[in-house]
Amino acid sequence: MTDRAATPVAQGRETMRSFYQVLANTLVANVTTSYLWFALTFWAYLETRSVLATSIIGGSYMLLVAVFGVVFGALVDHMKKKAVMVLSSTVTLATYLLAGAMFLSFSEAVLVDWGGPWFWLFAGVILVGGVVENLRNIALSTTVTLLVPADRRDRANGLVGTVQGIAFMVTSVFSGLSVGLLGMGPTVLIAIVATAVAFVHLLFVAIPERGVLQDPDAPPKRISFRGVIPAIRSVPGLMPLIVFTTFNNLIGGVFMALMDPYGLTLFSVEIWGVVLGVTSIGFIVGGGLVAKFGLGPNPVRTLLLVNMGVSVLGLTFALREWWWLYALGLLLFMCLMPIAEAAEQTIIQRVVPYEKQGRVFGFAASVESAASPVSAFLIGPLAQFWLIPYMETDAGRRRWGWLLGEGEARGIALLFVCASLVMLVVVALALASRPYRRLSASYATATPPLST
Repeated sequence: MTDRAATPVAQGRETMRSFYQVLANTLVANVTTSYLWFALTFWAYLETRSVLATSIIGGSYMLLVAVFGVVFGALVDHMKKKAVMVLSSTVTLATYLLAGAMFLSFSEAVLVDWGGPWFWLFAGVILVGGVVENLRNIALSTTVTLLVPADRRDRANGLVGTVQGIAFMVTSVFSGLSVGLLGMGPTVLIAIVATAVAFVHLLFVAIPERGVLQDPDAPPKRISFRGVIPAIRSVPGLMPLIVFTTFNNLIGGVFMALMDPYGLTLFSVEIWGVVLGVTSIGFIVGGGLVAKFGLGPNPVRTLLLVNMGVSVLGLTFALREWWWLYALGLLLFMCLMPIAEAAEQTIIQRVVPYEKQGRVFGFAASVESAASPVSAFLIGPLAQFWLIPYMETDAGRRRWGWLLGEGEARGIALLFVCASLVMLVVVALALASRPYRRLSASYATATPPLST
């Protein structure tokens, strides 16, 4: 590690070219991890028909992200960004190879028994490979600050959202088709090959960085978690923003746990994968809008308004068991998500010093992600053992039929409505709050890090 005098090259055409190369490599890596993650979720639900099993898998993923987010952030701040990305790709490749070995070693009948240990070990190995990808994502967030001029960072974050949308669209389609037509074994093999391709490509990607910019508040030559909370508290309104996003992720856990089971009640697995692929065009549209127009003068306000839009969608897209209503709601939902993500990234990239951004991004990922498994672990049993059976009774249909209509998944629909109503109230309160005004002022007056 070098001292604080270590600095990146001047931002301009060359650094932007490097950013585009990193972005292309991230696309390959995200396609791979999303492909196997979606396939695991589809396969688990189709083989077990258990909302509880899929909610545990989803909640476990978010729990691991929460546990390791701060660790990943510290690694990003204390290593060169390319080294971090290579480390992430290496671990992901190793875990997928292990998953492939397990599939060859045990019959599929053993692996799909979710009451036995091998199902959870197989799922856990794949989850670890996906979780480590978040190390790369944190590094990518700081790489935007490193390589992109300050006045273009919001648009660069829009491009990141677009790339993630493309990955989501491609993998949504092919994961469903892969599980439905090929099975889980060939799906794992495809993921191994794709991960190896991404790893080799990464070795030839250059990130111009002269040493590592050291945090003066951290011990020299040691990975440290110090300085995160002071860096956040030094920006008025930043901690409330993280708290707000954390609460919203409690609601997001409901969507995470129930979105696939609800979709799979309306469509076959092959068609559901296609529906996700088509609706994920929304990610590209939303990210493209940010890349083209930016986030406006106040990304804090943009973030809150987007969350208000998400809550309105959650109140409506499952009111009737109409496939087109759910698909349209998903399309609009996916348009909004990259805008919200770009807004939060842009805020942190502007108000937090570069040498602390990895830990701040990691801390934010940890506390925000910690909320989702809480709700996912609660919602799975709640839906499986209470609301779904309740909405199948005459009493449940009489009480809620005026709002939710008739259908197989009215219990899931009721949960969508309740969670979204809570989110709407919280966003309205946040817009009227003092922390919102303080963070808006901080963003307006901050000097962007590494601006040239």
